[in-house]
Amino acid sequence: MIELEQIKYELNDAKAGLAEIGASLGLDALKSRLSEITHISEKEGFWDDHAAAQKLLKEKKSIESRIRDYDDLADGLEEVEVMIDLAEEEDDASVVPEIRSGYEQWKKDLDSLRVGALLDGEYDGYNAIVSIHAGSGGTDAQDWAEMLLRMYLRWAESKKYRVKMWDLQDANEGGIKNATFLVEGEYAYGYLKNEKGVHRIVRISPFDSSARRHTSFSSVDVMPEIDDEINVEIDPDDIRIDTFRSSGAGGQHVNKTDSAIRITHLPTNIVVSCQNERSQHQNKEVAMRILKSRLVELAEREHKENLAELAGDYSQITWGSQIRSYVFHPYSLVKDHRTNAENGNVQAVMDGDLDLFINEKLKQKEQ
Repeated sequence: MIELEQIKYELNDAKAGLAEIGASLGLDALKSRLSEITHISEKEGFWDDHAAAQKLLKEKKSIESRIRDYDDLADGLEEVEVMIDLAEEEDDASVVPEIRSGYEQWKKDLDSLRVGALLDGEYDGYNAIVSIHAGSGGTDAQDWAEMLLRMYLRWAESKKYRVKMWDLQDANEGGIKNATFLVEGEYAYGYLKNEKGVHRIVRISPFDSSARRHTSFSSVDVMPEIDDEINVEIDPDDIRIDTFRSSGAGGQHVNKTDSAIRITHLPTNIVVSCQNERSQHQNKEVAMRILKSRLVELAEREHKENLAELAGDYSQITWGSQIRSYVFHPYSLVKDHRTNAENGNVQAVMDGDLDLFINEKLKQKEQ
């Protein structure tokens, strides 16, 4: 059976690839750290410092997940080999398609683990705060911003991440002006960080009575949710806090009080807002968390050790630097301009199928 011989030949490379990923994950070090955390957690008084205990258990869960993913791949490869041996012993060619299908799925899982091993940045394991802003282009751009929001929510759902909407400003004629939401889950920021940038859509506008083709833009901003252990000092004199009435959905509480909060960081002109919590105090607390996360991410990107060094207008959107184009007409194609990754199924992408683009950008780190 020629097909089985081909798979057996490919298995040599597969084993080498699996061993390589095991080395990049640092499996021995991970197992040693897991043993250490387990020993600490079994000591009396472990829960005396609840915050520290929770942090250790979160680390333990992450390590266990990585080891389990690797072990599952090792078991899967062994299963393919067993199936090949049985097929050869019984001279049964009917199971070859099943073996090939299982092996192709195994390779996809291997690729996913390889990409996951690249998530070793300081904040990659954190939750992600995502903001979407409609660009110029009126209703078309606002509709596009809402389409992007749906795309990322569907992607998060497919990964079983939790999402919490912090700010959503509807546009008067349809779509949204902007949205900010939290994506909670392991490595949410690591996977989403490269989505930051300008996204362009080319389509026949549903808002144009002449059915002409329009190009619209929206920007996506992604930052890690900074936890309380990272000390971020913001001079009160550097911020301006404004209150306004919530404009989005929220039941009876909306539009009755000025509970929504807008904070402007004067040195950088960064503006953040929150309106979806139930009180002004809660909205202010969330807005400050967003601002701190934005400043930390900006300082890292600008290679500044001190937040005080950040100055200048960081609120502008540069429309000429789009990272990805979504073409609905005259043909169907989504193309990432940084990696040249392409997907001709635009609808699948809009339904959250972003892994190709996310993974290809992360893989550039290896090159």
